[in-house]
Amino acid sequence: MPMIRSALLVTLGVAITAFMSFWSVVFSLFPNSENRIHKVASLWAKMLLLISNTRVEVIGAENILRNKPQVFMANHQSDFDILIVLGHVPGQFRWIAKKELFNIPIFGAAMKGAGYIEIDRHNHERALQSIEEAALRIREGKSVMTFPEGTRSRNGEIKAFKQGTFHLAIKSGVPVVPISIVGSGNIMPKRSLKVTPGKVKLIIDKQINLDKYTIENRHELIEEVRNIIIRNYNSWKDASAAGIKDVEKEAAFKPVN
Repeated sequence: MPMIRSALLVTLGVAITAFMSFWSVVFSLFPNSENRIHKVASLWAKMLLLISNTRVEVIGAENILRNKPQVFMANHQSDFDILIVLGHVPGQFRWIAKKELFNIPIFGAAMKGAGYIEIDRHNHERALQSIEEAALRIREGKSVMTFPEGTRSRNGEIKAFKQGTFHLAIKSGVPVVPISIVGSGNIMPKRSLKVTPGKVKLIIDKQINLDKYTIENRHELIEEVRNIIIRNYNSWKDASAAGIKDVEKEAAFKPVN
């Protein structure tokens, strides 16, 4: 029965994705359409989360800078992470996403129309060009969303971070906002189409200003961001496992600068 439910959810999800992608492509034909397409993407994400009975609790939304560019960095366990941040991180941002997603018919065109940036992991020169394009987006006032692990974790362990997005952040000079996603791997694990209803926590920490960071000491920034994401991930995961009430944990939550 759970497999039948998952199959129905996937089928419905594909249909909704095709429908929303089509209208995103239509909107892309009009001037200044990127912000509107991103709103469509946010609505698409919320619809898929709703039909899959995935509830998202956002902690630390006040840490997001309003009307200022920033680089969001989140851990990555599941394809549902895309829906979670699209649906619940407020404001406009652009994705840096692997180029394979842009090859999907209609969906890829919708991503291009939204101003999302493709990155070729297998071509160093093109990857650097993508970083330059993302830096231009930031200078235009757009925030960027990234998964610095570069791929989904199979067992929930937060993997080593790639350096590319940190080059981007330092080059752009805008703050980094660490995000911890807890529970998405239980909703839909890596390389699985089985969807299990559940609850996810999205923890948004305080911004990290990059005044003291340069390309030369970028590894210190990588360590700081990764430690914050791991700390919040483990803290909220352990609290849930121990049955600590959310209100008690949230009252004690003090984001790390």
